[in-house]
Amino acid sequence: MDRRTLIVFLFFFCFSLEAVVAQNRWSINPDGSISWEIKDRIPHYDHIEMSGLKVSTVLRYGVNADGSFELNKSLIWPMLRTLPYNTHASLMRRFAWNASDMVSVNGQSLSGEKVNKITLDGKMTVESTVELSRNAKAKLTRVIFPAVTNPAVYEKYILRNAGETPLVVEVPESCAVTNTEATKGVDGSYKLVSEIIGGTTRQLQPKEELVFYAAITGYKNGETELKPDIEKELQARKDLIAGFWDNLILETPDPVVNTMFAFAKIRGAESIYDTKGGLMHGPGGESYYAAIWANDQAEYINPFFPYMGYKVGNGSALNSFKHFARFMNPEYKKIPSSIIAEGIDVWGGAGDRGDAAMVAYGASRYALARGDKAEAEELWPLIEWCLEYCRRNLNEQGVVASDSDELEGRFPAGKANLCTSSLYYDALCSAVYLGKDLQKPFSVLADYGKQAKDLRKNMEDYFGAKVEGFDTYQYYEGNDILRSWICIPLTVGIFDRKEGTINALFSPRLWTENGLLTQAGSETFWDRSTLYALRGVYACGATEKATEYLKFYSNRRLLGDHVPYAIEAWPEGSQRHLSAESGLYCRIVTEGMFGIRPTGLKSFTFTPRLPAEWDKMSLRKIKAFNATFDIEVIRENGKPVVTVKSEGKTLLHKAIKEGEVISVKLG
Repeated sequence: MDRRTLIVFLFFFCFSLEAVVAQNRWSINPDGSISWEIKDRIPHYDHIEMSGLKVSTVLRYGVNADGSFELNKSLIWPMLRTLPYNTHASLMRRFAWNASDMVSVNGQSLSGEKVNKITLDGKMTVESTVELSRNAKAKLTRVIFPAVTNPAVYEKYILRNAGETPLVVEVPESCAVTNTEATKGVDGSYKLVSEIIGGTTRQLQPKEELVFYAAITGYKNGETELKPDIEKELQARKDLIAGFWDNLILETPDPVVNTMFAFAKIRGAESIYDTKGGLMHGPGGESYYAAIWANDQAEYINPFFPYMGYKVGNGSALNSFKHFARFMNPEYKKIPSSIIAEGIDVWGGAGDRGDAAMVAYGASRYALARGDKAEAEELWPLIEWCLEYCRRNLNEQGVVASDSDELEGRFPAGKANLCTSSLYYDALCSAVYLGKDLQKPFSVLADYGKQAKDLRKNMEDYFGAKVEGFDTYQYYEGNDILRSWICIPLTVGIFDRKEGTINALFSPRLWTENGLLTQAGSETFWDRSTLYALRGVYACGATEKATEYLKFYSNRRLLGDHVPYAIEAWPEGSQRHLSAESGLYCRIVTEGMFGIRPTGLKSFTFTPRLPAEWDKMSLRKIKAFNATFDIEVIRENGKPVVTVKSEGKTLLHKAIKEGEVISVKLG
């Protein structure tokens, strides 16, 4: 791309960023939640997914042209298994039923409802006004959330007399039961119960309020029906979110990035299901539950969980690796791409996607960051097996052959792709670090180091190319169209072609208002490649460019028209809020902006990238390496000064040069 074209593109990009900010639908509140004040620009509709250990819900909600509220609840019960018994065999039902439709005030329905505000913070709160007559007015507040441990979605309703005269309110006791078709369930018929709790008839004086609840619950035959205390259930959900927000805290001068990071922790960590095969993190999206994937779980989210210190997240990560370890074999036949149906079945319909490289990469990074020697020893055989599998699948040019990649044939990947070899390279490097702490034979670790060195050279020879005028990578042999996954080497410390790669990523051929196109000239985008790219661009030191695009992306996803999480793709999936993508967003911060690279069970290096427009940034209550610590970066006299603190002690305090790699030993 010539200089003039680049300047024009950057001008319009900056203009579009200002336009996006000006048109934000949502705003950030002092408590960290976000709200949409309903003033104009309606009708507008959106959808959001929220999850608990035994249920997930996608709320399709919006405000109609007349100001009324629209809500359709899709509920998914991952452990109520259906037939045919495949990846998607979770019981799913949509409910247009809303308890407020059955309430009457002064003998009339609440049909005059006008929505004032909708707030998101790990639950949905909807505040409305209901005009009943000249002097009769009510305020209605809904709070909708999934149960933390029960197979239920709960709603709390608060009805307040906002007028000048008493109101006669009738809230019915109601319970509707649906028994699903027995021939469609693995365990026969399932029982779905929709109920209103707290029915009453009473006179409500001005400024007085009453509370009632609704619940939708799913049961297997013979299970005892719940008698929930919904206030306790609501508090449990609040406590869960507070736990996410009170650990691994990002503090920067940019409130949008801080808040997007906080929300990403919710979606990344909540989508874990308590299955008969143990804790299983699932992507969600009304399709992917009670199952694990070599990319979404092993590669994307598992390496991040130790930084949060979330016990359930770490448990799900370890459990996923144990499931993959079941399929190690002496013949070195490929492992499944996915283990489904609560661990009972497998899927591998796209052949070898580079799954062993994904698992080796994720397991080694998870083990290092987790800092638990017993867990690391347990994972070492799996890491060794996956590395050997990759070595046995090197082609004549010394890069890893595979049938496809994580896009499973949606776009060409050739017989050997850049992503698989990059992950294998990083896994070899991590194995050297991990093996030293586990006191593995020097000869084994030396061989891994040599393999990594040889692989890096082979990758340059095989993939390095000029594509569409940019000195970057061909994604596979013969590839002459720019692909978003050229960013992968930047995320594993290979910066040889960083300038050409960055220019290609942010050229008009790939970058759009929704992030990176999967392939230049297409209309398809997958957030995961954008998230990888932003991490890699920070990692290689292009801090200002990374920050500008991170701000643009965060603003659009958090405060735009489809909020508040990273999404899967478009047009596929209608921009579902798949969970692991939020983990990838968080890794932009931990591994990109702060440049944390595990080098042992109690050690790491970090390379902070403090943007010029920020005077400071910090990451507090980091829970990795079996410790709790803070990293602070402050610009003093034009130079960054870094401080690392743990349990009240200062472990490191020094002025550094831009791009300097700092080593830290904990414990």
